Amino acid sequence: MRLPILALLVSAAPLAAEPLLPPAGGAYDSQLSGAYAPPPGTRIVSRDRKDPPATGLYNICYVNAFQTQPDETAWWLATHPGLILRRDGLPVEDRNWPGELLLDTGSASKRKALLVVMTPWLQGCAAAGYDAIEADNLDSFSRSGGLLTAADNLDFARMLNERAAALGLASGQKNAVELGRAGRAAGFGFAIAESCEVFGECDSYAEVYGPRVLKIEYTDTPRAAFERACRERGRTGSVVLRDRELAPAGAPGHHHETCR
Repeated sequence: MRLPILALLVSAAPLAAEPLLPPAGGAYDSQLSGAYAPPPGTRIVSRDRKDPPATGLYNICYVNAFQTQPDETAWWLATHPGLILRRDGLPVEDRNWPGELLLDTGSASKRKALLVVMTPWLQGCAAAGYDAIEADNLDSFSRSGGLLTAADNLDFARMLNERAAALGLASGQKNAVELGRAGRAAGFGFAIAESCEVFGECDSYAEVYGPRVLKIEYTDTPRAAFERACRERGRTGSVVLRDRELAPAGAPGHHHETCR
């Protein structure tokens, strides 16, 4: 029996490959403040979307998807003022990171407009040769004073992750442990957890993402947390100790240390 033309076309179309996830337990470095030669043994690296990926490694492309980067805030205000979250007409700023304004994910129309802005960023990550994206500030709802909800951000995350997957990019959940398995349902395939040992959150991430949790501890918190992470998770997990500013190698304050 002859198949309809449409069925033939569908059956002949190649299946899209699943995005590649980072190697479980691979040594990790976060280079968001500037790219540099990865330390020996590094297998996974995060870099800003404007920097090139590292040759021969698993590369994660950083995108500040829920807040503005300080050097891009003026651009957002000039070109997309309606996508900035506001209270009483004034932009809502992240108190911990001056110059970062929260983006407004609070309605379907705003989320669609934000996706239009960020799609070229994701396309640039894919074209450059990155393997995944790191969509930062997923937890911006917790700093919005009730103007945004976790559901708002998860819905936008799902849209971003679907677009990334269509480009062959995996997606990493950055922080927001309180989301539990909802992050997985939104399309995240691994996690990047800052100070999870300090806050006692590492096991919660592992319950969702197994060994694919990239753990960053910082030098401005007690070193005992890093040592405990190495002792309890260093054999099979990805644990790195970095300076808070993620300074490039050779810059003042730079610190990079792994368990092995």
